[in-house]
Amino acid sequence: MSQSFDYDLIILGAGVGGHGAALHAVSCGLKTAIVESGDMGGTCVNRGCIPSKALLAASGRVREMGDGVHLQKMGIQLGSVSFDRQGIADHATQLVDKIRGDLTNSLTRLKVEVFKGWGRVAGPQQVSVSTDSGTRLYTAKNILLSTGSHPFVPPGIEVDHKTVFTSDAAVRLETLPEWIAIIGSGYIGLEFSDVYTALGCEVTMIEALDRVMPTFDPDIAKIAQRTLIDGRDIETKVGLIARKVTPGSPVVIELADPATKELVEVLEVDACLVATGRIPATKDIGLEAVGLETDRRGFIEVNDKMQVLQAGEPVPHLWAIGDATGKMMLAHTASAQGVVAIENICDRPRTIDYRSIPAATFTHPEIGTVGLTEPQAQELGTQEGFTVTNVRTYFKGNSKALAEGETDGIAKVIYRQDTGEVLGAHIFGLHAADLVQEVANAIAQRQTVQELAFQVHTHPTLTEVVDEAYKRALPTVMSLT
Repeated sequence: MSQSFDYDLIILGAGVGGHGAALHAVSCGLKTAIVESGDMGGTCVNRGCIPSKALLAASGRVREMGDGVHLQKMGIQLGSVSFDRQGIADHATQLVDKIRGDLTNSLTRLKVEVFKGWGRVAGPQQVSVSTDSGTRLYTAKNILLSTGSHPFVPPGIEVDHKTVFTSDAAVRLETLPEWIAIIGSGYIGLEFSDVYTALGCEVTMIEALDRVMPTFDPDIAKIAQRTLIDGRDIETKVGLIARKVTPGSPVVIELADPATKELVEVLEVDACLVATGRIPATKDIGLEAVGLETDRRGFIEVNDKMQVLQAGEPVPHLWAIGDATGKMMLAHTASAQGVVAIENICDRPRTIDYRSIPAATFTHPEIGTVGLTEPQAQELGTQEGFTVTNVRTYFKGNSKALAEGETDGIAKVIYRQDTGEVLGAHIFGLHAADLVQEVANAIAQRQTVQELAFQVHTHPTLTEVVDEAYKRALPTVMSLT
């Protein structure tokens, strides 16, 4: 480290991305400090991935044990199933406490200095940290911005955090409303609808676009909707916006036409979850001190090396990762970006490959996705002059799925017909979140169905659903000779 700096690296934000970057930085010999104004672990650990998955695990067991028909087919008989709402909420809280403690301890063990306060860029290679005792200035050879995001609440929606709330409050599971509206049908809305319906709540799902699950591959969305929405106590309001939401008892929701904003319908429900996406937490972090502006949505522009860009050019010694960049707002994306940033700081050039980063929706059954959707692949094919095709396999023909009695599922693999290169995969079914990782690894290596079709998979396992897709694709690939 140059003796002219306090640290080799100062990281603003101790979420999953910032934490992972700090660990990698220490392993590379960098003297590192991290600044966090809130709880260690950021959104993922405290208000997102971790508590929501704990709720999904517990409510999923309730759903499974309450499915008497399914169990009877396997020769199992149970009496009535009961649960304790507070006990389920405590399960999530205890898990958060443990993982947050583990993250804190790992930084302490590696001698990463942690500042509890508000960090700002104070100038080139300078960071100010404000605490109750005052503000202090530190210098660093490199600064990494990992400030995360907040739930987005559209105009006209009033949040009281009790009857109208975002996912930040929903993970606490303080109540189980008899009738709850969920605004948004992305992965957050889907996961919470899974929790609420498993625990006996009636759900109305409101989606502004012309179909539910609009960000998913259309074929997967259509099939998943049958189970996750149509097969449960969920009604949908599609092509409508929540023009106004007023907390209270009841919660009053004015639904309007997205184009004209004219009132179409009024709902009165017991509670409302606002699951309309997230916005970057990039205000008041000192970007103006280095003459930097975010885009109109508040995101920090970066290149694939994670260098912050200003007018298209890298800002020296300034890096950004995670939700603040708006690339893929996922915890594991932030972690991957953090490693890439540190590698480049250490003069080991590396870029990030977003196409190979998988995503998962932890409903029952799950959705796993990686790479391009079919419409995205078709658009790329048109631009670059190649033909896109896909192949589908079904869980109902898989021996392990049959043994589990969980045959509701499909795997769709999208690939180039000329070279066989895999462009994307979308899986709905038992353990889809795990299964999609195999395809993610293949995409990372830019492998083809010709290579993948000859790999050996354990029998009987769910991985054979993917194996069968590769084998079905093989005869359709055009010969390169």
